[in-house]
Amino acid sequence: MDATNIIATAVRARWAVGAVFFVNGFLTGSWAPQIPVFLTRLGISEFTLGLLILLFGAGAITAMTLCGHLISRYGSRPVVRWFGAIGAFGLLVVAAAPNLPLAALAMFLFGGMIGGMDVAMNANAVEVEKRLGRAIMSSSHGFWSLGGFAGGGLGGIAIQTYGHLPHAAAVTAVALAVMAWALPRLIAEKKALAHEHHKFSLPKNPLIYLIGIVALFSMVPEGAVLDWAALYLQQELGADLATAGFAFAFFAGTMAIVRFLGDAVRNRFGAVTTLRVSSLIAAAGMLVAGLSPWPWLAIAAFAFCGLGVANMVPIAFSAAGNQPGTSAGAGMSVVTTMGYSGLLVAPSAIGFVGERTGFGPVFIALSALLIVVCLMAGLARTADFAPAQPAE
Repeated sequence: MDATNIIATAVRARWAVGAVFFVNGFLTGSWAPQIPVFLTRLGISEFTLGLLILLFGAGAITAMTLCGHLISRYGSRPVVRWFGAIGAFGLLVVAAAPNLPLAALAMFLFGGMIGGMDVAMNANAVEVEKRLGRAIMSSSHGFWSLGGFAGGGLGGIAIQTYGHLPHAAAVTAVALAVMAWALPRLIAEKKALAHEHHKFSLPKNPLIYLIGIVALFSMVPEGAVLDWAALYLQQELGADLATAGFAFAFFAGTMAIVRFLGDAVRNRFGAVTTLRVSSLIAAAGMLVAGLSPWPWLAIAAFAFCGLGVANMVPIAFSAAGNQPGTSAGAGMSVVTTMGYSGLLVAPSAIGFVGERTGFGPVFIALSALLIVVCLMAGLARTADFAPAQPAE
């Protein structure tokens, strides 16, 4: 295969993996407007709903760990195909669950499909970066944010107009249609690399776990804004419900925009500098949000924080997938699991603390975590790579 065809294939794969990121975000975002119906339909308390959401997280983390083994043995492309094709039905299974035990099982499986798909698509994006010789991770996560925005924004209208089951069926149809286009165009690792680590084990390289801490400290603030920013604005700053809803919307909006621009920034300034500056921007935004006496200042601060958070996790994932002596699947599995623990598990602890101290001090404390990321930014140098070499 000549160099022109190699690049053309890699470019198609770049858009294909971006489409997979979009579907993952679209499924996740479409779940959010289903939550009130889910609560009412099953006649459960908010405490029980919290436990079911934790089951979603447990399923995701379980699958993330398993995927490191599967990717090392089979490569990322087959694993994306398996989890992507099955995961498209995850929301529909949850929406159709008729009782609590089946809903619990459905939530665990839905989380597993989303989590497994997440690890595999990030590993595949690392392979595309290697082929192209340039960063695509930030814009790939931009597609995730775009999918989440579309799923969350359209879901409430669709459920109110047509009902929760037709909405879930429509989401499934869209996910399957996008997957039908994307999955055949995904790129595969070279066979020697894909089968080099048949027996999966946790990486012995301590840098992988330090990068995992970077991912964790980057995603805890994201989970905090997602779950608690609106409550903070409403209860502590006196905002009405409509205004409080802008906190995460503006945060996610700036994050999506910057993720589409982030690869160009990272290619120009390097991963270490980009991570260092991004973490300082995020820390400043989170600090001002925690100190703000006014709702709209807090909303602007959360939006500013989103500008910084946008590139932090993609850089950590690229650094993990490009660690010398460690397979992309093993490194990505560890770092993704540690990072998503911050998004899926930490918000429960944040809520427990926030009920006793208020959320202002919590957001101030989270700014300190982002300063730690700044101090650890040197670990991200492996996210940069030499230009791609033509395949033989």
